[in-house]
Amino acid sequence: MESMDTTVIIIIAVVVVILLVAALMAGRKRTQVRNEERRHEAHDHRQEAQVKGARAQAREAEAEQQAAIAKREQAKAEEQRIQADRERKAATERHEHADRLDPDVDEDARREERTENHETRREERTEHRS
Repeated sequence: MESMDTTVIIIIAVVVVILLVAALMAGRKRTQVRNEERRHEAHDHRQEAQVKGARAQAREAEAEQQAAIAKREQAKAEEQRIQADRERKAATERHEHADRLDPDVDEDARREERTENHETRREERTEHRS
């Protein structure tokens, strides 16, 4: 009976060792599966981040391009305004010269009329900008 007890103990010990090894192997397998799932998820996140980054970069480039266009348009408008002011000044000078030459013109009245017209146009431009 003693040899039977020893055999049973050895069998139980072997079964316990086998169960422990199986449990360890199952735990490692679960860890490997979980790690693989996490790698896959991380890869998906990286791809999504790359797509979003490329989209953001394209939008930024588009915004910079639009800003450059707006800046050029603003510079062009400023040039046109300066040219209009020069032409207006030249026209005023010509009017004044003509008024000085014409003996039938009241120079002060004409100058005042041109000043009022000029101020009215300036106010209209200011209203249009608002």
